[in-house]
Amino acid sequence: MYAAPPIILAEPFARIPDSLWKSGSRMGILEGPCFDANGNLFVVNVPYGQVFRISPTGDVELVAEYDGEPNGLKIDGTGRVFIADHSRGLLELDVSSGKVTTVLGTAQHEPFKGLNDLAFNTQGDLYFTDQGESDLRRPDGRVWVRSAQGAVRLVLDGIPSPNGLAITPDDRFLYLAVTRANAIWRVPLRRNGTLGRVGNWIQMSGGTGPDGVALDELGGIAVAHVGMGSVWLFDNTGRPSAEIRAPQGRMTTNVAYGGPDRRLLFITEAETRTVLVARVPTPGQSVRPAI
Repeated sequence: MYAAPPIILAEPFARIPDSLWKSGSRMGILEGPCFDANGNLFVVNVPYGQVFRISPTGDVELVAEYDGEPNGLKIDGTGRVFIADHSRGLLELDVSSGKVTTVLGTAQHEPFKGLNDLAFNTQGDLYFTDQGESDLRRPDGRVWVRSAQGAVRLVLDGIPSPNGLAITPDDRFLYLAVTRANAIWRVPLRRNGTLGRVGNWIQMSGGTGPDGVALDELGGIAVAHVGMGSVWLFDNTGRPSAEIRAPQGRMTTNVAYGGPDRRLLFITEAETRTVLVARVPTPGQSVRPAI
């Protein structure tokens, strides 16, 4: 048995103001944290197609509002902004105009079930999860990859709710949050495009399950645990090393490393629509080179 990991209390960094936040019959969901090269943090409001930019000093502005459901957001090394949209597929956002264009609306002649999150490898290949409504009763979620040249391939299927994902700097492993199994899977990626044996790397308990994830520079992983109001830090062997707790709210949806030394972990908490921040012992994985 492991000893209880130390507890780190997160602090508020920025809250989306009432004047900008859209809500209605569906609860807004704060998600998709991702930094650009200038240290601005982008986040989304999933059901209402909103994308916000938060400056390093915590100032919030609305940069886009469109007819869609953005969830995951990633910026490549050239500054292109990609969105995993639950209803519209894989999109690209022009930050200057707020316009979104479709990169992929379908794959292999069939519609997506509902995209969730995305991650680049060092070659510029974009991996993304296709969660839909999959769960333990209907484990039909998928992971796709769009190569830097534009080819699309199914990586893995039969997943009960694939969510956040991260790829190691050597491109050898993909770590996948499987929400309804309350687990983190480790997916070995072979150079020939095939997979090694997929394993359940971390088994979690309680809450709803793991959501967004991010790697640190030593191969450890930060896991946002929806329903627990926590982010768990695990080292590169899968041992828990710390628990970061939100001061309010249990909907800790996603994480991103930032700050000048990448030792700040930024956390989206959806109940309070607040971005939290906590100083962590190990810096986050360095930014990928320009593609």
